[in-house]
Amino acid sequence: MHTPHSIFPATHEVTNQPPPLEDINLYARNVPLQEAVVRDGAAWASDYLVERGAELGAAAMLALGEAANRNPPLLRLFDRQGHRRDEVDFHPAWHQLLAYLTAHGLHAGPWEDAAPAGAHVARAAHYMLHAEVENGSQCPVTMTYGAVPAIRRQAEVAADWLPLLLSRRYDPRAVPARDKHGVLVGMGMTEKQGGSDVRANTSRAVPEGPSGPGQAYRLTGHKWFFSAPMCDAHLVLAQAPGGLSCFFLPRFTPDGELNAVRIQRLKDKLGDRSNAGAEVEFAGAWARLLGEEGRGVPTILEMGTYTRLDCAIGAAGQMRQALSQALHHCAHRRAFGKLLRNQPLMQNVLADMALESEAATALALRLARSFDREAEDDREALLRRLLTPAAKYWLCKRAPMLAAEAMEVLGGNGYVEDWPLARLYRQAPLNSIWEGAGNVMCLDVLRALARHPATIDALAAELEPARATSGVLNRYCGWLLDELREADYSESSARRLTQDLALAVQAALLTRHAPQAVADAFIATRLAGDWGYAFGTLPKGSGFDEIVLRAWPRE
Repeated sequence: MHTPHSIFPATHEVTNQPPPLEDINLYARNVPLQEAVVRDGAAWASDYLVERGAELGAAAMLALGEAANRNPPLLRLFDRQGHRRDEVDFHPAWHQLLAYLTAHGLHAGPWEDAAPAGAHVARAAHYMLHAEVENGSQCPVTMTYGAVPAIRRQAEVAADWLPLLLSRRYDPRAVPARDKHGVLVGMGMTEKQGGSDVRANTSRAVPEGPSGPGQAYRLTGHKWFFSAPMCDAHLVLAQAPGGLSCFFLPRFTPDGELNAVRIQRLKDKLGDRSNAGAEVEFAGAWARLLGEEGRGVPTILEMGTYTRLDCAIGAAGQMRQALSQALHHCAHRRAFGKLLRNQPLMQNVLADMALESEAATALALRLARSFDREAEDDREALLRRLLTPAAKYWLCKRAPMLAAEAMEVLGGNGYVEDWPLARLYRQAPLNSIWEGAGNVMCLDVLRALARHPATIDALAAELEPARATSGVLNRYCGWLLDELREADYSESSARRLTQDLALAVQAALLTRHAPQAVADAFIATRLAGDWGYAFGTLPKGSGFDEIVLRAWPRE
């Protein structure tokens, strides 16, 4: 006998589920970022960033990030007739994201002739907002940003390529650069036998005619990681007769033929699914030498300096998105009779995460300010050299931990791919690996200290204004500076030294610029030793409500 369904109670009424976090203004809700933009020299960009925050927080933009990662790129080695293509096909969402990034100058805006003072800070803020939406599309943009300074020093390359690099028109076509409206640049440093030890590279470069800067060479060898192979050119390292050298390797040769860069496969990565990373072979590929033979590492590391900055900024953006998802969830989800945000232990967790996010934002924007001012201020140049590897190390280490905690706040939902934290969690470790993993960064900190003794004085001047406001901070900074001046640190202790340095700068920034509850709680845990091994171990009386409300102002 057929029984009408209407006599049975509903079994799937959806209640107590937070709505999607979308159609919000990512910038207007981020008070720490707004304040950092103003104090670090880009107040003129505030209204502009409000507009960008609304665009990036829109449901349609967030959907692009999701679609680009659910539909990863596909490798097309040959056309139907059997000719080599060596192309990568992307989902339309990828192209829309790249078009947005280039239209707003995130690939090269600070290098434009009309770029205002504070352009690197303004870009950093915008880059951080975009990191909350989608990270893979930032890879070719940040490499282009870093490549411009190296390329413009080589007149033979800059004459044809610089106008296209500065163009804000995204052009995804696989055609010679001379036929395009704008171009992007990638990089290829790593080989399978060397990894971070690029001096062990075996790829060879032979002059096609005369040798020297700007001259043509032919490259033979392989690259284990070749970032964003769809880019119009790459900066690569190869062994020339004079030693390891940096080359500008275009996708097409000057006569319009596809260059002999043979894609072997796309890497099957943990995260970064929207972006393509490849393994390639050079079969006599045509390239121009950038700089002198034997000076490849210093030449390409100028590019790496800017990409490392973006790793730190991107990690700060990821932390902010993870925190926002946790705060939003707790503002809507009820358990045991009340909202999660009103439960004391959850308040501790959220406040601790908020401290980490604000400190990351403060350090990333302060670092960007040093890029704006290094040309006219020697102290800023020294800070830039020291804090770039320190910030990249520390912020990129903290981002995966905060993402994991935010995932736990959401419980099972956080672990499911339908929600954004699963993708964020898989993406977060990449910034720590890319552009030099943790040990490389910490050794670079030691080199900065050893090569420029005045670096310690620059750091002391940066910390000094905050020291009088906190006895704990004053003692911590004094101990740190004494240890640095002794110059008795070893490689084995470089991680601890780098961590201490980053925490000191973060604490000083918060002490000077954040509410007292934020600064006090950060110092009491990160510096005073009253810190547990997980988020949510702030001491009683840390001002949870004030810290959380600052991180997530209510409508």
